[in-house]
Amino acid sequence: MFHGDGEVGARRDRAAVEAAGDHLVERLVILSGRGAEDPDGDAQLERIDTLWTRTTGGLSGSPVRLGWDVSGVVESVGIGVTMFKPGDEVFGMPRHPQVAGTYAEYVTSPARHLARKPAGLSHVEAAGLPLAALTAWQALVDTADVRPGQRVLIHAAAGGVGHLAVQIAKARGAYVIGTARSAKHAFVLGLGADEVVDYTQVDFVSAVRDVDIVIDTIGGDYGPRSLRTLRDGGIVVSLASPAEAYLASKAHALGLRAGFMIVEADQEGMRAITALVETGRLRVEIDTVLPLEQVAKAHEISEAGRTTGKIVLTVVG
Repeated sequence: MFHGDGEVGARRDRAAVEAAGDHLVERLVILSGRGAEDPDGDAQLERIDTLWTRTTGGLSGSPVRLGWDVSGVVESVGIGVTMFKPGDEVFGMPRHPQVAGTYAEYVTSPARHLARKPAGLSHVEAAGLPLAALTAWQALVDTADVRPGQRVLIHAAAGGVGHLAVQIAKARGAYVIGTARSAKHAFVLGLGADEVVDYTQVDFVSAVRDVDIVIDTIGGDYGPRSLRTLRDGGIVVSLASPAEAYLASKAHALGLRAGFMIVEADQEGMRAITALVETGRLRVEIDTVLPLEQVAKAHEISEAGRTTGKIVLTVVG
């Protein structure tokens, strides 16, 4: 059933699909390239595709089977794959930003887009990590080169990427300031944040100063406004707004840096995330669990922008 040199296929024993930010991603036990029928039919897939296009301007074509995050058990491996074998528990984010199609009974992945699942995590928990945690890691470590003692501002610090970014920044020795509604302050402080600003009550620009790194998960005017919180040489890493040229030009004129980042599959980063999890310095928060049949409801919850951590859809089979 499996074909494809250098790839891994795994079988689904149970699966979960996760809504993070503007999209749903699936965590499942991966297998070969045959996709399962969607329980709600083509109309449901059309709704998913419409939501993705409207909120992100992303994948084209209709219908599009979404999903990148996976966690599962290897069923078979392609020619030349030596790092995994059938029965291994793995997790990862295949092919991003290209289509991975993990809304399926079976999924294939390049071997180096996966890593061994962190010990002690369920597949549901592990599948909540790849896309969001890699985004936070690549923004903070690879792009901004966060160092001990630096001041880091993380917008939407209670969200899917934000709550992981808080923990990664703290693990790297940074002083972390998050923005979140007051009802989520205790949660964000519990992640290790040193300060939390209620953006509904206070303009973060007036409340935060001398920041080295800003992680902008919101977009819109947050990037340009965040420049005013930076000290000389500071950087804004935008994860939500591709208006890179404008933001970079504005930053350069102020003696600052700015750029837009898209997460990439990264086995080395996955292993670093695994190390943080296994040493107790990183955990994923699951906000809501729903059956896959309620994927539309999961999208609606995600769209509302009030989640703490991740939304999970479960599949049993």
